[in-house]
Amino acid sequence: MNVLVVGGGGREHALAWKLAQSPKVQMVYVAPGNGGTAQDKRLKNLPITDIAELRNWALANKIALTVVGPEGPLAAGLVDDFRAHGLRVFGPTQAGAQLESSKAFSKAFMKRHGIPTADYGVFSDAQSAHSYVSQKGAPIVIKADGLAAGKGVVVAMTVQDAHDAIDFVLGGATTGSRVVIEEFLQGEEASFIVMCDGKHALPLASSQDHKRLQNGDQGPNTGGMGAYSPAPVVTPAVHARAMREVILPTLRGMEQDGIPFTGFLYAGLMIDAQGQIKTLEFNCRMGDPETQPILMRLKSDLLDVLLAATDALGLDRFDAIQLQWDRRTALGVVMASAGYPASPRLGDAIHGVPAEAADAVVFHAGTRLADGQLVTSGGRVLCVTVLGDNARLAQHRAYDHAQGIAFDGMQLRTDIGFRAIKN
Repeated sequence: MNVLVVGGGGREHALAWKLAQSPKVQMVYVAPGNGGTAQDKRLKNLPITDIAELRNWALANKIALTVVGPEGPLAAGLVDDFRAHGLRVFGPTQAGAQLESSKAFSKAFMKRHGIPTADYGVFSDAQSAHSYVSQKGAPIVIKADGLAAGKGVVVAMTVQDAHDAIDFVLGGATTGSRVVIEEFLQGEEASFIVMCDGKHALPLASSQDHKRLQNGDQGPNTGGMGAYSPAPVVTPAVHARAMREVILPTLRGMEQDGIPFTGFLYAGLMIDAQGQIKTLEFNCRMGDPETQPILMRLKSDLLDVLLAATDALGLDRFDAIQLQWDRRTALGVVMASAGYPASPRLGDAIHGVPAEAADAVVFHAGTRLADGQLVTSGGRVLCVTVLGDNARLAQHRAYDHAQGIAFDGMQLRTDIGFRAIKN
């Protein structure tokens, strides 16, 4: 059968790479794809981003399953459109995607359904937001309400930083712009990602990413500079608590609210020293770069899992699935372009990307082919992802595998996985 993956980042490259391993798959189309998917003979790029055009193409080409990678098409209603035309698609509806597309919606939902999260306020005018910050003090967290590609959060360590962030979000605000201001939580952050069929949740392997640009978790927030799986901070007790206190109440709550949630559900968790958890945010898709190491460890056929999750016959096969995982640690190191995250430079030639090897894959994110030459086309360019017997060995292998890769202005952290090694 033919499968369609919507998106063009590292997450989508990894999803397409994993789906192509299924013996049932004839071809994986990636819309629009990137330079890495263009070079893989098992994949075929499709230069379409318009939802209606993509749907018509999927109908004409008898696509058996569509998997939506990024949040933008989900928030724009791609799943609703495809389903309305009888296409099988994995992802949340536009209403379900509000868990990510509106932080105000998400916070109100969590409060209403008793899901542990940080105290907060929502503001649409700057004066009220500034007053709230002055009252609460710092550190404090400022979030733009809508989609911001993983970069709409400022952890303000001073009151002035918080005021500056409010001015940035609301200073020239158009009608309807909002900012969410949250208490600062102490602890260690982990990514808890599950697959949902509307009623059941199938947890993926635990993972943890590094949001800050520089070593030691310093510098500005990014979409993620690297990740690893499993995350030692997600102990069996924390895992059970996350399912009991966050994931299952979210599924029940969405169903009660008339919005059964299907697709990937990503809960960003803050875990304190006592193992207590609070939900930082929800995403309605897999994380990037967490997807890359998670899928490196997945031994089960991803296509079979997705078909069960989208089974229109309601046979409840999804609830019976037990995913099989490689016992090893997977670790991915992101290579970012010059100027990232503020103003990434595009068009730099990329050299020395190694071919796929046993237990080592370079997933592409911000790349494209220009006259046969691989060049940068986004902020995060590549993610070198490997398997190793433990976190330290995986870290060593990843940086060894990345050694020959070069492009002007390349940025990468040299300490990805340090928390797992410490633990």
